[in-house]
Formats: sequence, structure tokens, C-alpha cells
Amino acid sequence: MHDSWTTADMPRQQGRLAVVTGATGGIGYVTALELARAGAEVVVTGRDAGRTRNAAERMAAALPGARVRPGLLDLADLASVTGFAHRMEHGGRPVDLLINNAGVMGVPERRTTKDGFELTFGTDHLGHFALTGRLLPLLLRAPDPRVVTVSAAICRSPIAELSDPQSTRKYHPMAAYAKSKLANVLFTLELQRRADAAGAALTGVAVHPGSSPTGLQRYASRPVRALARLTLGHIVGQSVTEAAGPSLYAATAPGVVPAAFYGPTGRFEQRGAPGPVELPTLAGDPALARTLWETSETLTRVRYPWPSPPA
Repeated sequence: MHDSWTTADMPRQQGRLAVVTGATGGIGYVTALELARAGAEVVVTGRDAGRTRNAAERMAAALPGARVRPGLLDLADLASVTGFAHRMEHGGRPVDLLINNAGVMGVPERRTTKDGFELTFGTDHLGHFALTGRLLPLLLRAPDPRVVTVSAAICRSPIAELSDPQSTRKYHPMAAYAKSKLANVLFTLELQRRADAAGAALTGVAVHPGSSPTGLQRYASRPVRALARLTLGHIVGQSVTEAAGPSLYAATAPGVVPAAFYGPTGRFEQRGAPGPVELPTLAGDPALARTLWETSETLTRVRYPWPSPPA
């Protein structure tokens, strides 16, 4: 880490293909925009066709000559995940960067995805688990692929535990979010363990963005959203552009450590230059990560096609 790292320090990404989930607004939009500015070809994904197309057009207008294109992807629908992966496979290009950014937070009552999963866990974790698995062949064809999964600092909270990952016994909006964000970190660590065991040159990294009014608060009441914008954006937090820093650092900086956790390094990790931060305590339990992985395989019916391990 450099104490003053910004997007101006990003290496050129010419010739690389990046997929960014949830890129129609917030951190995802900035992440996609800055990767395109650095020369990458970027697939801007979202679950609404009109918003996704509009986001890609805005980027193209802001960066004449940039290569950005929309990709319809609803992480709360496994059929949509499969369809998106098939379209990517048809294009035939290796995927150099996969930024698992999309997420939902604070859903007031328990809702489910199209496949019957609790909405927060199903979108934030299971959707990205399935997407990464479906794109794995394209990732492994790239010379130095990275998978960056966006978690949150709440993954360290006592309410972040996976005894009831889909909140079937008791539902609380922030507990559901905390569970999904812990799952993001455990997924990253197990992804790296399995890549290493297969001899695959893939780097998996988890990040958290600190505090910023990113749009995740859309399920909250209007007064709570207004307070979040004031507090997160001006008092303790940072701008959305700054909040995208950990994702961009993890995706592009040289020397990024596989299976590490990156976030803002300023006061209370609310803001500041991106760098290594402490993993949640439960990340030290590989059996928990393995159980989560196996459960995710069963629920999504996605098995990762790893190459045969080296002799």
C-alpha cells in the first residue's frame, strides 16, 4: 500500500477484460468507469436493461474511445446468471477481472430470490458464488485473473454468523446483511484455497469500502436514507469515488496478496487510502468456509470446473 494511493496510481489496464456487477450506480459505477479510464474493456452489469444500457452510455460519453458495454445480469435469478455466463463464453474472451460488487442491504422483511433463497444472502453471496463458478473457465484462460469480492466491515460484527445463513428461523435486516458479508470473505478464502490446490493462477481478494452513501440504503425509510447520506458522506465517511478505492486497488495494484482483506486505512477504517485490513475472526475457521462452499454448491447446483491439480 502507498499511504496516498489513488486511482491515478492504477497501472494501465489495456487489453484486459473486466466484469463489474452492480455497475449501474454507486461504487460499482465508479469501479467500472475507472477501469475503463485505465484502458480495460468493461462489461457493465445490472438487473435492469434500461439502467444498465444508460450507465454504459454515460461512461462512453464521459470517456470517448473507452470500450464499455452493458450486460444484463440479475444475481437474484440463477437462470440470469447462467445466461450471462453463456453470452460471455460465446464472446470467447478471457476474463481478467471479475469484481463481485453488487449487493442489497437492509431489506425490511424477509424476501426471497426467484430461486427461493433469502434475498440478501441469495444476491450478495449465492449469486456471486454461481457467477464466479460459471465464469471460471474464462477467468482461468487469462494470464493473471483476479476475483475481487466486495464485503463490508460489518462482517466482523457478532451478528455475522452462519448458523442460520438464510434467516429461516429469525430475520433481521442488518443481521441478514452481516451474514452475507461474512460469507463474501469466507468465499474468497476458500476460492483461493481451491485455486491453489488446483495449481490455478487466480488471485481472490475481499475488500470493504468503508462508509459512503452508495445506494445500498435504498430499502430503508426516507428519513434514514437522508441521515445516511449526511453521516456517511460528510461526517465519518467518504465519497463514493473514494469508497471504490479498495476495489480498484485490489483489482489492479501490484503486490496484492491473495486471500487478503483490503479496505480504507484511515480512522476506524471509515475512509482513507486502501490497504490491508484485519480479517473477521471467523475467517480463521477453514471448516466453516468449506461448509459454506459445499452448501453453496448444493443450493446453486454450480460446481467449479477446476483443472486437474499438478502432479
